[in-house]
Amino acid sequence: LGPPRNPARVPEMSTVEMIVIALAGVAAGAINSLVGSGTLITFPTLVALGFPPVTATMSNAIGLVAGGVSGTWGYRAELKGQWRRLRWQIPASIVGAGIGAFLLLHLPEKVFAQIVPVLLVLALVLVLAGPRIQAYARRRAEALGRSAEHVSPARMAALVLGTFAVGIYGGYFTAAQGILLIGVMGALLPEDVQRMNAAKNLLATLVNVVAAVSYTLVAFDRISWPVAGLIAAGSLIGGWLGSRYGRRLSPAALRAVIVVVGLIGLYRLLNV
Repeated sequence: LGPPRNPARVPEMSTVEMIVIALAGVAAGAINSLVGSGTLITFPTLVALGFPPVTATMSNAIGLVAGGVSGTWGYRAELKGQWRRLRWQIPASIVGAGIGAFLLLHLPEKVFAQIVPVLLVLALVLVLAGPRIQAYARRRAEALGRSAEHVSPARMAALVLGTFAVGIYGGYFTAAQGILLIGVMGALLPEDVQRMNAAKNLLATLVNVVAAVSYTLVAFDRISWPVAGLIAAGSLIGGWLGSRYGRRLSPAALRAVIVVVGLIGLYRLLNV
């Protein structure tokens, strides 16, 4: 990844910047528990504040683990009855996340800087397409009218492969992995969207845990721990708020915020 830098910038972070990062963490935690793609709030915020893209990704992934835990806990009731399927999806997510984290840590930083804008555009497109993906998932669940326990071997294999691929993506760049997971599950499972959202929260959290552990072990000095701590504190609160109250909010409004901030981050990336 080239010569190490000091990413922390602790002396340069003002009180206003710290508050902005913590609030971005709250928003990301809440959005992740609802629709996914909360990284499109925190990642562009960190880039806009001057953090290198790789440092922003690693610090963000570590910080968002806390929000994933609180969001998953808030959706624990919807996880009941899904464990026969999740016992296959969980290993696929973990292995995929390990591969994605390996790619991030071993590809040259300039390669990552070139790829991130493409991934960010893809993630923003997925955010905009989110309502159609979820509507399709609802129609499929209603049309099939069957329990998720009855999944054919072929569909289970496709589901595990899709979960593995999303895990690789999430281990490399976490943005919109939740929407990707809901899209994969919605296309293959006769399942309620809220229950898929609960499974998405669990799987995405595991991906972030694997990525966070990998980054900590291999690139400890390239992580901004103050930033990770601020995002963790904010996302912990946001994940709880999102799972408890977020269903009352307009998904369209949330997506509008994500797209606006994502475009700002994309502009910043393309003009560094």
